Amino acid sequence: MCDVRVQTGLKARYATAVLIAVAIVALDLVTKRIAALSFVDERVTVIPGALWFTYGENPGAAFSLFQNAGPFLGVAALIAIGVILFALRKPRPVGEVVAFGLVMGGAAGNLIDRIARGSGWLDGHVIDWIQFPNFPIFNIADSAVTIAVVVMFLVAMRHRPDDG
Repeated sequence: MCDVRVQTGLKARYATAVLIAVAIVALDLVTKRIAALSFVDERVTVIPGALWFTYGENPGAAFSLFQNAGPFLGVAALIAIGVILFALRKPRPVGEVVAFGLVMGGAAGNLIDRIARGSGWLDGHVIDWIQFPNFPIFNIADSAVTIAVVVMFLVAMRHRPDDG
């Protein structure tokens, strides 16, 4: 059986997850501001043929899914944050706590755009700015949620019962 460290202290779990979320939100907001100031007029090539910084506005979800569903996505982000905060009441593997913080930060980062950049209720467009070939433009918040999925998968794989 695989031994995985479990974060047992309630305050430690909340502190870990919230600090990660705050760091993701701060990084997301700063990089979106830089994108809005630097990449609106032209795409910046970082690695020719492989990576560009391009300003885009997305009314949908991560990777341009669910276009114009901002209010629904905003409410979903609030619910996800609430569910995660509730789930953190119980001891969790450290990796799971980290993943929860990444999801909260990603959800909050894009939620801030929906609140601050729209004229109606949660209808603001999210700033995206990282682009790879044949892949939708995305941002730090989207990346945090994607990384959280990978971390959760790895945590789940470590908790598998032995096959023997």
